[in-house]
Amino acid sequence: MKNKILFYLTVIMFFYHSNTVSAQESANPYKDSIVQLFGVVMTADSLRGIPSASVIVEGRGRGTITNYDGVFSIAVMKGDKITFSSIGFKNNTIHIPANLKENQYSVIQLLISDTSYLPATILKPRPTREQFERDFVNNRMPDDAYEIARKNTSPEMLSVIMKTLPSDGREAMNYQIRQQTNKYYYAGQLPPMNVLNPAAWADFINAWKRGDFKRKK
Repeated sequence: MKNKILFYLTVIMFFYHSNTVSAQESANPYKDSIVQLFGVVMTADSLRGIPSASVIVEGRGRGTITNYDGVFSIAVMKGDKITFSSIGFKNNTIHIPANLKENQYSVIQLLISDTSYLPATILKPRPTREQFERDFVNNRMPDDAYEIARKNTSPEMLSVIMKTLPSDGREAMNYQIRQQTNKYYYAGQLPPMNVLNPAAWADFINAWKRGDFKRKK
């Protein structure tokens, strides 16, 4: 009795699953709707292939670009909207037929040059040659990369950077080790007085000439 009940339940579930799959396949609008779109993107005036042109499937977040000869290939769906774009050309959009019987669709897309009109610029010469020579000599050109690098590595700039930038971890650790070394070296005795030390006075005079003791604003 139990075996018969299990057999009937299995048959019912099989027919139910078959009907559900058939209903889903019939209600699926994307069944057998994948299309291989391929073609070439060319200029409308000279019929030359446009390299690196964008081929975007609107609303899908997918796309591709053309190769050096303007050829492309991408998988799309029937009814999709495809937009072709490239710098210097006007965008163009096509629609893949929703009732397309085949699974391949080829296009030769022509893009028209996009002309941009800039505002007019009037160039006027200097009134006199003397004024031109004066302005040419006094005109300050911006520094190039070599000149900027030369200024940043000059001794004056390195001295300013050393005084303004804080010490990194290595410098701070070395300073701390030197302080501890001096403390342990003179442990149990008075440290020497540098009032009569010529080397200390030389360091003091050099620091005074550099302006190390000036009040910083």
